[in-house]
Amino acid sequence: MSSSKRQACVVCAWRETCAKKFCVTDGGARCPDFSRDVSIKVPDEESDEIQ
Repeated sequence: MSSSKRQACVVCAWRETCAKKFCVTDGGARCPDFSRDVSIKVPDEESDEIQ
């Protein structure tokens, strides 16, 4: 799995209001509420992997 698709609380759109981020044991890797924050740009080297 490429790192651009990896879930993480730090890039989630809900990170400011999330009530689960401190109780999810895998750090949010399989959170059903995860939604990537589109305001966070993907670094160029990750963009190259997508193409």
